Amino acid sequence: MILGYAVVCIVIHMSISVAVSGASGYVGGEVLRVFSAHPDVEFGALTAHSSAGDALGAHQPHLRHLADRVIVDTTPETLAGHDVVVLALPHGASAAVAAQLPPETLVIDCGADHRLADARAWAEYYGGEHAGTWPYGMPELLTAAGRQRDALAGVKRIAVPGCNVTAVTLALQPGVAAGVVDAADVVAVLANGYSGAGKKLATHLLASEALGAAQPYGVGGSHRHIPEIIQNLESAGASGVRLSFTPTLVPMARGILATVTAPLARGVHVEAVRDAWEAAYADEPFVHLLPEGQWPSTAATLGANTALMQVAVDGKAGRVVIVCAIDNLVKGTAGAALQSMNIALGLEETAGLTTIGVAP
Repeated sequence: MILGYAVVCIVIHMSISVAVSGASGYVGGEVLRVFSAHPDVEFGALTAHSSAGDALGAHQPHLRHLADRVIVDTTPETLAGHDVVVLALPHGASAAVAAQLPPETLVIDCGADHRLADARAWAEYYGGEHAGTWPYGMPELLTAAGRQRDALAGVKRIAVPGCNVTAVTLALQPGVAAGVVDAADVVAVLANGYSGAGKKLATHLLASEALGAAQPYGVGGSHRHIPEIIQNLESAGASGVRLSFTPTLVPMARGILATVTAPLARGVHVEAVRDAWEAAYADEPFVHLLPEGQWPSTAATLGANTALMQVAVDGKAGRVVIVCAIDNLVKGTAGAALQSMNIALGLEETAGLTTIGVAP
């Protein structure tokens, strides 16, 4: 008689308790939406200031599974005891909160407080005292040592990049690293969705002002993302970076379409240009160079943690042109936060993240 044995495999998932501060804002809501897809995440405290005491559904009605959760005040006590704390707070507000959290907690700052390495650049563009520099949450960033993801393993503090910064950096860094572009004359013009401006009440953000209109902002070298972009291009190997950066609000809720140009470096053959981008992103799960002749659209990235791009050479102008599309709230913020969290905790980098957009 032959006995049959049934082998039962039990898969045990680790539970990661995540608190989100700033849960009523656009970034906080997107963190909750994106992190909800992660198989190991369980939400703890959902906090804010002015909306404390409200049901989350009053501010994030699309998050039906969390609609009945009550928002609590942001204090060290409410954020204590979690494995991960995500700070989706205005610039200048994260540092004080983070300073009160224990060193063993993984703290992910979606604001700008800990992105810059240069205290003088912080003072010039943001004002006030520099809070210090945290490990930078752009895994695909090219560095002298390889890729930034290698510097994120096991860390307890992560600074998520700016959304515009992500689009421009990913667009240009392959050319910088390969030496096929001249970073001394970079021009970046961006079309930006209104969610990047946050939920604050302002006349220029009203539908009556925004619908059917395009509005530039941060013109003439004043935008706060400029030093961060320069910092990243220098990480990729550039020196003497000069950047003209002009973002423009266009009537869409989310998305960034960045058109970045720089001179073709002397002595570089046109054929070498596309090769640089293909080599840089061949193995990246979320950054994709499209087939020749296909141009990126923000619609193809909505809801996805993807950066889609195309590169071409304008022979008459002697410039390399790169167009990069991202969802500013996903690859530009919440998706980068989750991707970096996975690396820091030793999980599969792609866990909980999708490359599938919601177009049209």
